[in-house]
Amino acid sequence: MQKNKDNFFKDIKSCLTEKQILTSVDDIKIYSSDRSKDFIGNGSLVLFPHSTKEVQSIISLAKKYNIGLLSSGGRTGLSAGATATKNEVIVSLEKMNKIFKFIPEEQSLFCQAGVITQHIQEEALKHNLIYPINFAATGSSHIGGNVATNAGGIKVLRYGNTRDWITSLTVVTGNAEILHLKNALVKDATGYDLSQLFIGSEGSLGIITEVTVKLTSPAKKNISLLLASSSISNLLKVYFQYKNKTNLIAFEFFTKEALKYSLDHSKKNCPISCEHDFYVTAEVDVQNKTDEEVLMQILEESLEKELIVDGTISQNKDQDKLIWDLRENISESIHYRSPHKNDVAVRLSNLEEFIKDLQLLISLLPKNYELIYFGHIGDGNLHINLLKPDGESDESFMAAYKKLDLQIFDLIKKYKGSVSAEHGVGLVKKDYLQFSKTEEEINIMKQIKKIFDPNNILNPGKIF
Repeated sequence: MQKNKDNFFKDIKSCLTEKQILTSVDDIKIYSSDRSKDFIGNGSLVLFPHSTKEVQSIISLAKKYNIGLLSSGGRTGLSAGATATKNEVIVSLEKMNKIFKFIPEEQSLFCQAGVITQHIQEEALKHNLIYPINFAATGSSHIGGNVATNAGGIKVLRYGNTRDWITSLTVVTGNAEILHLKNALVKDATGYDLSQLFIGSEGSLGIITEVTVKLTSPAKKNISLLLASSSISNLLKVYFQYKNKTNLIAFEFFTKEALKYSLDHSKKNCPISCEHDFYVTAEVDVQNKTDEEVLMQILEESLEKELIVDGTISQNKDQDKLIWDLRENISESIHYRSPHKNDVAVRLSNLEEFIKDLQLLISLLPKNYELIYFGHIGDGNLHINLLKPDGESDESFMAAYKKLDLQIFDLIKKYKGSVSAEHGVGLVKKDYLQFSKTEEEINIMKQIKKIFDPNNILNPGKIF
């Protein structure tokens, strides 16, 4: 095996320049892990290709010498999908960061996979358009990584997931074959759409090198709301009112416990009482005065029926920011408590019962444990965080959260949900895939893996 590595290292020097090869142990360590904490990265080398052809050369040599490769983007993931645990050679896409062109006829951008998501958003604004996929890590994540994990975010209700905004992909498979997929066609009924296999594949089938993303016109006027309720059932009733009668963009939910952490972190005051059980930050696209009147009518009727017990509507951009900071600061506000995170989803029709079962699990936790949950109520996605008690050892905390994980995933299986709604499987959820997928589904995925990566050199050991 060492001979193969030595030969790979020798031959790679003929494909890349010295500046494209990182050998410093300390520097390699930085590229060996994503933001997950459960695994220690141990990459052996970092390569920085500049083009699809160079990626092809790297994979071709890796195939020849049976060297595992880990594709690396912004490393913002939470599932250890971008953590090297088998001494893999890391292929960093960060130098492949060119936006090639804006295509006005199609309102799209053609770019390399290493472009930071926020840079795509900024480029879109130059053309009075938006790239609407938005989440906490847009300032550091790469578009290629977004595609590889099918990233979602807070506006999935209106705009969907990343896969809904991809019109073409260039991918290099584990066979070192370059595939140009989808080709930005709106209609194409010529067989299987292979691009959909690579979206969400976590780098296990091929390395994504180029992407074309769709852009869209921004909402004319967005109005934000902060609502409080005494029950999930009532919040869901309000959600359906706004979904059916307005141009709803986002409907984000959190508990009073989560709100208190967010307020303590920001040192801001809440515009409404912070003593209610559940809260929602919502965003509505208002096209005209009638839309605004409907929005107000729903709020007033919800207050009259006590579906909502308190609420406020933003009047300006500063108030918009204040309302949304309450939700968006939650993750950062609990970071110092070293939370163990779960990212699950159930059908909306099962969400209320799932949360009831989750609350029962919470009630059975030892008193020194605290569980904070929040999420995207409109698409059934919850982020569940078990906070580490002060003074608890890492070993004891791990035993506690592994026990809770199994209980939560049993609920996921009961409600036919997903153990990973947004974060991917990687290594963190690998052992729990069976709670979401049948044995038959997993076997089919393994067969697909063998087609595109028969030597198992791309992100080996991830997903299954």
